[in-house]
Amino acid sequence: MSDVKTILLCAVGGQGAILTSNILTDGLLKAGFDVKMSEVHGMAQRGGSVTTQIRYGKKVHSALLGNGQADIGVAFERMEAVRYTSLMKPGARFIVNDFRLTPMSVAVGAAEYPENAIAAVSAVFDTVVVPAADIATEVGNVRTMNLVLLGALLKELGLADNPDVDWEEVIASAVPEKLRDVNIKAFRAGVGF
Repeated sequence: MSDVKTILLCAVGGQGAILTSNILTDGLLKAGFDVKMSEVHGMAQRGGSVTTQIRYGKKVHSALLGNGQADIGVAFERMEAVRYTSLMKPGARFIVNDFRLTPMSVAVGAAEYPENAIAAVSAVFDTVVVPAADIATEVGNVRTMNLVLLGALLKELGLADNPDVDWEEVIASAVPEKLRDVNIKAFRAGVGF
């Protein structure tokens, strides 16, 4: 049996999924894991989907995962959780940000937003709902939702207190100096959620 774990991050362009995956990958490498990462930008600059796949363990041969292979997922937006359920293992853990971004197709009336997204995901997966926008706003910047979610993810994986990696140092090296404190506060709040 493989010790490799697979993480799926799914978001809308501009939510910080790529930054989050870079921080996660750097920290996992510092913790001594072999790590492979892949990212997909689907019209991300225009509000499209962004996914990153991170696989880590003793020896990882490929970053790509197929349907039903992700051990844990993090959806930065409710509808993104529904969009990527096919990549999740049956009964996997799914951390879902209770946050809604209205896509263009909904805004122009061409589609309807699935109001029951969290309930639908919760019916199939072990779901943790995180009010990351509220938490990020409380710490001082709503744009730090991604770091709240990273903290929650590392807590779920049992890696938040890994003695081989200083996650706050990894975050500090990845974000602009003027945003370090608020990003670290957001991360801590996510771990404490």
